Amino acid sequence: MKLPEKVPVMVLPGSSLFPHAMLPLFIFEPRYRAMLQSALETDRMFCIAMVRPGVEDWVNSEDFHHVAGIGLVRACVGREDGTSNLVLQGLARVRFQGFTRTDPFYVARIEEIPSIPAEDPVADALAAKARELCRRFKERDLELPAQLEQYLAQIHEPGVLADVIANTFVGDAAERQRLLEQAEEGRRLRMLIKCLKRELND
Repeated sequence: MKLPEKVPVMVLPGSSLFPHAMLPLFIFEPRYRAMLQSALETDRMFCIAMVRPGVEDWVNSEDFHHVAGIGLVRACVGREDGTSNLVLQGLARVRFQGFTRTDPFYVARIEEIPSIPAEDPVADALAAKARELCRRFKERDLELPAQLEQYLAQIHEPGVLADVIANTFVGDAAERQRLLEQAEEGRRLRMLIKCLKRELND
């Protein structure tokens, strides 16, 4: 899917959007109601940018990360009070190259960050280890999304697998941002494995 040159930005604390992941959102702030309306009237896309650590109330572009996920609005239900529930599907990693608008919401010029494949034998081994760690989450009777195991079994690209697992299993916001910023698939899988082991208290 061809990405637009500029897209609206939704800035959230502790939230990130990985490629191939689904993110449910509740839109209630006036500026993001306006953002959503603008997105729905154009290409149905906007970015999710994470607030930087230590920032409680962000006020300008220095307060949030400039590597973000861009997503497509797959479903949206508007309410009578002006709020909306929607599902955003992650499409790609992007880097902000500047902003063409800041009020009432930010609009960024974007550059896609393509995923860099690892050498096949290395990537396959790392992907197998990541799958093994996911099974251990299930063995501990942790609550997981319905049909996740079936979905993971259908994914054969190591980079896609890393993104979907990171979105589902990595809870630490800073770790999620580091994984999002890592374009090289081999490094991303190694980082993911370390995160999963920490989550499992290995």
